[in-house]
Amino acid sequence: MSSQCETTARRAAGAQMPFFERYLSLWVALCIVAGIALGQMFPGMFERLGGMEIASVNLPVAVLIWLMILPMLLKIDFHSLVEVRQHWKGVGVTLFINWAVKPFSMAFLAWIFIRNLFAGWLPPDQLDSYIAGLIILAAAPCTAMVFVWSNLSDGHPGFTLSQVALNDLIMVFAFAPIVALLLGISSIHVPWDTLFLSVVLYIVLPVIAASIWRRWLMRDERGEARLKRVLDRMHPVSLSALLVTLVLLFGFQGSQIIAKPVVILLLAIPILIQVYFNSGLAYWLNRRFGVQHCVAAPSALIGASNFFELAVAAAISLFGLQSGAALATVVGVLVEVPVMLSVVWIVNRTRPWYESSSSGLTSTNR
Repeated sequence: MSSQCETTARRAAGAQMPFFERYLSLWVALCIVAGIALGQMFPGMFERLGGMEIASVNLPVAVLIWLMILPMLLKIDFHSLVEVRQHWKGVGVTLFINWAVKPFSMAFLAWIFIRNLFAGWLPPDQLDSYIAGLIILAAAPCTAMVFVWSNLSDGHPGFTLSQVALNDLIMVFAFAPIVALLLGISSIHVPWDTLFLSVVLYIVLPVIAASIWRRWLMRDERGEARLKRVLDRMHPVSLSALLVTLVLLFGFQGSQIIAKPVVILLLAIPILIQVYFNSGLAYWLNRRFGVQHCVAAPSALIGASNFFELAVAAAISLFGLQSGAALATVVGVLVEVPVMLSVVWIVNRTRPWYESSSSGLTSTNR
């Protein structure tokens, strides 16, 4: 193990997942129940909220999405991109998985399960929408939670930060074309104007705003402390906005879920398969290329996880609050924490096997 990996392992020893994130699946489940109940009790209120739109953008949801995304992007230091060259093998593997494998494998799994195997158990008029939601979910690599996963797996912080920064930069240009391509291949109509608006509203503008805000916070020697205070204050706001968004979504989806509760389980199956497939492939490729475990572990986790906040926003903008696409992205939120914790457990448990490779022992952390 390199000295950098040893230092990282000592720093991460005893690391624990924050309380709220640890039980995120529980909070999501409670939001499902609350949203369905409120939707049945106050249908008129949800109809009015759903009607508050400008240019196909639901205003209440747009505000909530910004409150979710902005604190996450505020953590990203784009100056860390200079570290990409130090970890070029791990970066290359992660980019390959994120942009050349994950969206396409999800489209393939959606076609197998949603279009064919599960079609008889799902509402026929929502099949295209479910597939679209799964594609959107897989097209954006995770930005925030990967820092938690990386810490829990003794990941190299420099690699994780530089990889996330690079993914965010690529996402500005690649998200819309990949989504449009895969929706087109799946014979799903692509509303280009709405897709472009979603990218500008939920990727480009937040990235610019967060970069300017971060630069202002870091303007002097007290910048780190100032940034930490802002992030600490914004963190509960971001999580609360996520949960309120879920209550709204399930308020609109309630009737559909009550009619066919098995929908959530069926949508979760391709999501689970693609997470384990992509994380396993990334982990194996890193081992084959002799990448140190403290880089390979976060590489596998970044390769598998999704930027579900962006996916929810894009699905709502493209297909509406009551769409199957929005529901599919929310199922991604529901399974994210338990399935990613299982991947963390796997990469930690298999560390002796990983480092038994002669190439892994002789390589640097690149």
